Amino acid sequence: MIYASTTGQSAAAAEAQSGLRRGLLRLDDGIGRVVELLCAALLVVAIVVLFSGVVARYVLHVPLVWSDELASMLFLWLSMLGSVVALRRGEHMRMTALIDRVGPRWRAFLETFAQTASLAFLLLVIVSACDYAQEESFIITPALQINDLWRAIALPVGLGLMAVVSLLRLARVHDLRTVSLAAVCTAVLALGFWLAQPLFASLGNINLVIFFVILVAINVFSGVPIAFSFALSTFGYLALTTDTPMVVMMGRLNEGMSHLILLAVPLFIFLGALIEMTGMARAMIQFLAGLLGHVRGGLSYVLIGAMYLVSGISGSKIADMAAITPVLFPEMQKRGAKPGELIALLAATGAQTETIPPSIVLITIGSVTGVSIAALFSGGILPAVVLGLALCFVVWRRCRHEDLSQVQRVSRGQVLRMLVVALPAVCLPFVIRASVVEGVATATEVSTIGVVYTICIGLFVYRHFDWKRVIPMLVETASLSGAIMLIIGCATAMAWALTQSGFSSELAHFMAGVPGGAYGFMAISIVTFIVLGSVLEGIPAIVLFGPLLFPVAREMGIHEVQYSMVVIFAMGIGLFSPPFGVGYYGACAISRVEPSEGMRHIWGYIAALLIGLVIVAAVPWLSVGFLK
Repeated sequence: MIYASTTGQSAAAAEAQSGLRRGLLRLDDGIGRVVELLCAALLVVAIVVLFSGVVARYVLHVPLVWSDELASMLFLWLSMLGSVVALRRGEHMRMTALIDRVGPRWRAFLETFAQTASLAFLLLVIVSACDYAQEESFIITPALQINDLWRAIALPVGLGLMAVVSLLRLARVHDLRTVSLAAVCTAVLALGFWLAQPLFASLGNINLVIFFVILVAINVFSGVPIAFSFALSTFGYLALTTDTPMVVMMGRLNEGMSHLILLAVPLFIFLGALIEMTGMARAMIQFLAGLLGHVRGGLSYVLIGAMYLVSGISGSKIADMAAITPVLFPEMQKRGAKPGELIALLAATGAQTETIPPSIVLITIGSVTGVSIAALFSGGILPAVVLGLALCFVVWRRCRHEDLSQVQRVSRGQVLRMLVVALPAVCLPFVIRASVVEGVATATEVSTIGVVYTICIGLFVYRHFDWKRVIPMLVETASLSGAIMLIIGCATAMAWALTQSGFSSELAHFMAGVPGGAYGFMAISIVTFIVLGSVLEGIPAIVLFGPLLFPVAREMGIHEVQYSMVVIFAMGIGLFSPPFGVGYYGACAISRVEPSEGMRHIWGYIAALLIGLVIVAAVPWLSVGFLK
């Protein structure tokens, strides 16, 4: 009788637990559907607003002064809600090299620890995010004349939803012991850092190594998403070693995620999906494969050349890669290319094409250092060719034994017919670039021209447009964009923390005193900006160090345009080099490839880029030979 009663109680408890789990799953699904639909709507409205601005200004000559302001507001909401979608789907970029090599029990623990660590950050900053939004409520936007709270509240809403999603994801884990152990470990680590606060006060700049090198590395290799790894380290440094209010960190996070030029990222990601869906990608690939498919490594050469052609049109290297990847990667994979090899080459081309005008980094250098932007545009073409040839050499070495026995050479007549079919698709990069160069659209708006052009070609030329795929593509775009933007936002906050530490001015003073004159200064600049590029990205690093270091370069007789090229390439190599380069993880996110897969393939390309960089640094004519 007692046994039966106990059994009945156990069954009832199990039924109640099962009912609770089903309820949580329904709640998770409900949140997911609402947020995904909001993301899709925000992206559509942003495209309509920006394209309307182009038409009103260039066709009707009646500029919409509020279009950029509204687009920036929509973009912050899209970034935060997209981050929620990415977290719910487990699509935030992270390093899995260590997790993939441990046993099932340790893997389960590290996976759960990554979730509890991310949740800890969200819970720690949610109040500061609310305070930041409240402070912004006193601001009235200049063009729309509305309360800025409508924009700023995206931060606490997004962070709060991510916290809820994190809790629901933990509730899905059946092993309560693993969840408890991970939560305890997270709490113990947080408590340990808090108790060590008096020690940090006496360490000075050693704290930079502790928080921005050691702690970042531990988080990254433990499987904590890259964005949250950066955020936890920045939060820890500011909270435990400075008196900075956390509301300031929220302001830097907002600044990094709402910069209007970065709106090109989701728009170009969506453009890439449209190119594939409308059949433009297939037509372009058939032509390119017919043209170079019979050459060993032919499509890899096409990738290098394509990045050279489209680079700079959006102002964002991530957006450039988003426009290329859906076109080339599927066909390259059909021919046996490994995903790791593809992502390695893509990241390398991102670094190679940093100086192609109209690059936003070139414009930034000109604006903060006084160097002629026209001279920078002229000087950036040939150095990129040098690095491109270095990458082509690596492709030739790796593909010289490629088996082409199954690839048939296409006749000239067939190639010509393929060109006619692919011409509308081949013209797209030139339409986009011409729109920027001729002043039809800004670097942000130009992606909407590409979207409208692609939709028209798909509907009226190729007659292939699957309306059922539009909403899933919009949601995928939002998820991927949210993952990328959160990384950039957290990296911006980390860059600001490094600046406030006084690290930048001390570094400039050290570099000016390096022995070896101009050669020594150039060498230490390369090393320094590779390191800086991996944590600061191009624009923050230029803003911080450009005004300090360019006068030193002039005094040493280094031409400012040549020094600009060296600095940009060095930062590009750092930006796209693992394990810290944000651009590398952006390339992995664009390609849907695990970061660990590209690790062993990328170093040959990095070595080629370094050799090309040394050549550019040693031969000034490559940068200044075509200047008037």
